[in-house]
Amino acid sequence: MGTAVGGGKAVPRYLQIAEDIVQQIRAGVLGPGDQVPSEADMVDRYGVSGGTIRKAMLEIRASGLVDTRHGKGSYVKDRPPVRHRSSDRFRRSLRRGGKAAYLAESEQSGATAKVSVIYIGPMDAAADIAGRLGVDVGAQVLARRRLYFRNGVPVETATSYLPWDVVKDIPELFAENPGGGGIYARLEDHGHVFAEFVETLQARPAAKAEASELALSPGAPVVHLLRDAVTEEGRVVEVCDTLMAADQFVFEYRIPAAD
Repeated sequence: MGTAVGGGKAVPRYLQIAEDIVQQIRAGVLGPGDQVPSEADMVDRYGVSGGTIRKAMLEIRASGLVDTRHGKGSYVKDRPPVRHRSSDRFRRSLRRGGKAAYLAESEQSGATAKVSVIYIGPMDAAADIAGRLGVDVGAQVLARRRLYFRNGVPVETATSYLPWDVVKDIPELFAENPGGGGIYARLEDHGHVFAEFVETLQARPAAKAEASELALSPGAPVVHLLRDAVTEEGRVVEVCDTLMAADQFVFEYRIPAAD
């Protein structure tokens, strides 16, 4: 069937096929949980070779709209994104209401959230974490690593690093469940009142181990987020290193139009 011509530039056939499938997903023709047509079906439908279909499937997987299961095919994802509102997610009122940011956001999206704790304990601070926390490289810090699920599917990993002198007298921070409002509520309970949270985001392809942990297709897009939690005294009392499945989150920022 050749290539399409738009604006004088030929579009490869595999890209046309990928766009067709992606549009079917976005239009609801292929709904959540539906199987994407097999390679053999698409060869017949589009009248192209298997190699062209395999190239098209690489593009379809890169869209983040499908999950590929070895030996079973590709299926449309059934995971509505959570809206990540920078202006709302760390409101003190949410913590006082006993809700940590992730659980509150998931609840607003109508999803069922779960947090699995992977590790809590001492760790030597690497150079980048030490620099953010203002401690010596190799200094002991408390690490809290979690895996977050939505509707039973892993969507995010996060590791919090906290200075040892801050956490040593807060026993709740060494527990799997630190209590209502999460670790930020416990820190504020002990006098570490937050002034701001500073986040840095970078989008990139997932490494093999990351893709496996988040049940993503190899090379699927992820968002690497680093957050500094800064107190009214100007001290960073937590650095959170987070990796998020890019298709699962919509990032919303409110930016004042200051003079």
